[in-house]
Amino acid sequence: MSSQRKVRVRFAPSPTGGLHLGGVRTALFNYLYARHHGGEFILRIEDTDQTRFVPGAEEYINECLNWCGLTPDESPNNPGGFGPYRQSERKTSYRQYAEQLVNDGFAYYAFDTAEELEEHRKEEPNFRYSHENRLKLRNSLSLAKEDTKKLLADGHPHTIRIKMPADDTVAFDDMIRGRVAFETGLVDDKVLLKADGMPTYHLAVVVDDMAMEISHVFRGEEWLPSAPVHILLWERLGWKEKMPQWAHLPLILKPDGNGKLSKRDGDRLGFPVYAMNWTDAKTGVETKGFREMGFLSEAFINMLAVLGWNDGTEQEIFNIEELVSKFSVDRIGKAGAKFDFEKAKWFNHEWIKKTDNSEILPQIEEILNQQGVSSQSLDYVSGVLALVKERMIFIKDFWEQASFFFTVPESYDVEAVKPKWNENKTTFFKNIASEFRTMEEWIASDLELFFKGKIAESGMKIGELMMPFRIMLVGGKFGPDVFEIAEVLGKDEVCVRIESALPYFTQ
Repeated sequence: MSSQRKVRVRFAPSPTGGLHLGGVRTALFNYLYARHHGGEFILRIEDTDQTRFVPGAEEYINECLNWCGLTPDESPNNPGGFGPYRQSERKTSYRQYAEQLVNDGFAYYAFDTAEELEEHRKEEPNFRYSHENRLKLRNSLSLAKEDTKKLLADGHPHTIRIKMPADDTVAFDDMIRGRVAFETGLVDDKVLLKADGMPTYHLAVVVDDMAMEISHVFRGEEWLPSAPVHILLWERLGWKEKMPQWAHLPLILKPDGNGKLSKRDGDRLGFPVYAMNWTDAKTGVETKGFREMGFLSEAFINMLAVLGWNDGTEQEIFNIEELVSKFSVDRIGKAGAKFDFEKAKWFNHEWIKKTDNSEILPQIEEILNQQGVSSQSLDYVSGVLALVKERMIFIKDFWEQASFFFTVPESYDVEAVKPKWNENKTTFFKNIASEFRTMEEWIASDLELFFKGKIAESGMKIGELMMPFRIMLVGGKFGPDVFEIAEVLGKDEVCVRIESALPYFTQ
């Protein structure tokens, strides 16, 4: 293949349900490769299997890509010069190539009914349609030419199958795995065109990649066994020189490393495996997604990028521009990558810390609305967010970490401090509230100096008074620096809270 060939890659999901994080990673690696090489990233919807088509799934795929920032250059919603971008709309283009393969002796008509094939499977548990038995089955290879013509003329239902060589080797250079070879005798005669006239994945993907001038194919390693069929189709259709380069991505594995990560694993272990919430149209069951759990899209993309790829350094946090700049196929590993939800949460925590408050505020306002909190200035909310974001793993953690900034505590965790409470402490806090009211400047650093100075004057220990002060303001032994809390709450609110809380310490 010419090194001057324009880079054109495609993400080609089927609209059959939620988008697994492995699918998003495939889209991401396609996107990064295209952007790194100044190429084009295409979205193609592979909806030839109408029995598995799910209404709303295509819209869901688009929304996922938009949330992740992986905007296609060409798609059903943004067509370019290589459409249509849904396989179901390209139906008329496939039969001619299937017929061409039959005419050239590389494929054949198969007239076996579904019932007949099922009987064979019952009789032979490991039954497969292949060079070993095709002459014993009902197809244009085993039947007389006249019988085949009659069956076709009568409109008898049939499929078209590829005729896999009995004793050949198909080899190719994978960009990740190097030289890969397959014995064709071990591969069955895949259906290329179904009885309803729709192509199977095997035929459609080759015809479409050719028509769309795809230069590189990134797909999961589960498609590796299909590679010999696809390579033979490229060759036998006369397109060998236009064949794309292949890169079969490593699997995303279960946390224990045993097998491919599935939705069932997420359900069992309590984490999402879909990019966004997905509701099954038939059962109504909702499956949680990373977005709704509170992941930032930047963290989700960052986490996916380093599942199976690294830039050769110790760096772990990458924005999309850095990923595009540093991405190279030779840094993709061959081995599967174990999914670690704790690590995923770490990425989200790091991204929340480094993301500008203004980008998070709309989601924070939504949380406040859900809690019935209104009439708060953006400056106030932003100030609160700045204080607690270091403690947030998910956006939704904001309320747990910051509710006391918006509502007065309903209870006070005083059990640990009450046994040592005395009149001196009550007097101290009455006085401190009174003196706070006279302060002109209300800055955390000044408050700290003043408060600790008053403790020194009282002769009491800092530890005996700092914790009660925190409990008075927030209700418990948690939260960020207590003087920063006091600064954000404001002078009047702090004084009121001290006075309102004191009776809980003396009862």
